[in-house]
Amino acid sequence: MRSTQRDDGRNSVLGRAVSLLSAFESDDDRCVTLSELARRAGVAKPTAHRLAGQLVSLGLLEHGDGGLRLGMRVFELGQLVPRQRGLRDAARPYLEDLHRASGETVHLAVLEPPDVVYLDKLTSRAAPAVPSRIGGRMPAHATAVGKALLAHASEEVREAVLAGTLERVTGRTVVMRGVLLRELRRVRADGVAHEYEESAKGVVCAACPVVDGAGTAIAAVSVSGWVNRMQVERVVPALRTTALMLSRQWG
Repeated sequence: MRSTQRDDGRNSVLGRAVSLLSAFESDDDRCVTLSELARRAGVAKPTAHRLAGQLVSLGLLEHGDGGLRLGMRVFELGQLVPRQRGLRDAARPYLEDLHRASGETVHLAVLEPPDVVYLDKLTSRAAPAVPSRIGGRMPAHATAVGKALLAHASEEVREAVLAGTLERVTGRTVVMRGVLLRELRRVRADGVAHEYEESAKGVVCAACPVVDGAGTAIAAVSVSGWVNRMQVERVVPALRTTALMLSRQWG
């Protein structure tokens, strides 16, 4: 008998396959057992076993010690994403200058509502271990780069994000819609977004948008460091300069 349940979105075969691929959560997930992938993806284990076999045959997954890992084909496809490659390559020299000037962790991110996706990250030994990685996601409302992007996004995008579930990442994450709206208005007027231990304990961050000719953010750059060590006002001038130069080149 044909099921009456619609087989689209996350419930489709493709959707479940993408859920399995997306279940790799961090750089530490070099190999993950099939049972754990099925649990994270919310997919029944027999279905996960069948889909994993197909993904392995396509090179999107591969067998490793004690489990499965992302295959080389995923890496190859990722390098072809035009926005990621073009923007990251254009920004890298400026990010390196900002990294040398600040001595702190530097990020480049874009908005994929309701999250931000990190295109590049430069770290230093003295910087805190922030919960970000190249290709990784964080809730936009909980990060300085996300606030910079939301403040300079269209009203439709901003309203859609703020109308959704605002996850409390830490005890300091701002999740009240009215408070966030006031903060985003300030960010749009000032051009700099701040985050104080909202995405990770002990971490402070400042971010500026990279905007196009219409003033819409196409990316954001940030500097992160220890809350008791990094002087935000000291890094903001270099941060503003980096964002301005990228806006002129890319926007």
